[in-house]
Amino acid sequence: MHSNPVGRRSNPTRRAVLGTIAGVAAAGVAGGFAWDHLRQGGDDHGGTVADGTGTGSSARSTGSHTFERLSAPARTVVRAADGATLATFTDGARTAVLTGPTRTFSEPRTTEAKVTTDAWVRVLPHEWQRGMEKSASFKSWFRKALGDSSPDVFAVAFQYSSAGAPDKHNAAGVRYAGTAHFGPRNAAVNNPLDFAFHDEQSDFYDYLGLPWTFPDGTRVQPEQARYGDADCSGFQRLVWGYRMGLPLHNTNTKGAGLPRRAYAIAADGPGRLVIPHTGKQQATDLSALQPGDLVFFAIIKDRPDFIDHCGMYMGLDDRGRHRFYSSRSAANGPTMGDMSGHALLDGTDFYARGFRAARRL
Repeated sequence: MHSNPVGRRSNPTRRAVLGTIAGVAAAGVAGGFAWDHLRQGGDDHGGTVADGTGTGSSARSTGSHTFERLSAPARTVVRAADGATLATFTDGARTAVLTGPTRTFSEPRTTEAKVTTDAWVRVLPHEWQRGMEKSASFKSWFRKALGDSSPDVFAVAFQYSSAGAPDKHNAAGVRYAGTAHFGPRNAAVNNPLDFAFHDEQSDFYDYLGLPWTFPDGTRVQPEQARYGDADCSGFQRLVWGYRMGLPLHNTNTKGAGLPRRAYAIAADGPGRLVIPHTGKQQATDLSALQPGDLVFFAIIKDRPDFIDHCGMYMGLDDRGRHRFYSSRSAANGPTMGDMSGHALLDGTDFYARGFRAARRL
């Protein structure tokens, strides 16, 4: 029997579908975060566990800035007059990390750990390249971006928390956010802590309950039994693609944007690898990671070199451990928690042992 998500409804009408398609187009533009446009306001600000609570003042948005070039990976770091890091832009990636008000993310249902961070993860309209900071359009955008408190990637991701995120609807009445689940109940697995207790194969359009046409003309239909569901890679496509505007395609081959499966995103996704997949060994050098990086795991017992799970790196938790956020079967949806394996990259627990690679989109 399928585990019903919060606010399950009947299939949307054609009018609702068309309204959502229009909304997606707008989301793609806003998610692209163009240099000369800054998203403002809305009802998606922090203030709940699901969105992350925020305190403190915003990053230094006035005064002189300096730009420093660093390597491994090649990137541009923006520093304030006192040397504090204001932002990091990585060559070949659209992910930008800015310093802003401190927020705390927690999930008491599944873990006692909390992540308190001043990192705000944004998506640029195109890949960063060395020297872009010299343009007038970037300078104008950057001053505004430092003080922006509209939902970033983390805030959007927690709008689907399995611990309980409120429903959000577009103008056509279609739910575009709210508590997500991993997938329908897998009758062949009896242990609720088994990572296959809920079935995989739920993509972002299943969560939405809407048919979808990809850029190559491929049209897919959602499965009614998977409405409100998104597996690990489907969840990342929901956040980074549907909500933040990165291109998507429906295969596991090379192409513009995010492919479907975790192993394909690791190998052929956009951006750049910051921790390469080298085989069966646990990745233990975590120094290149930054918040928002996608992290990849080999969790199938008999295939220690095959990537079959992905998540989003959040940074250090309150115990100094490297914590990630992913859609998982045991929690039945997006979680930063510790059910059936701690959501950690370091140490010797289940997911840490399976950690293999990281990509910055």
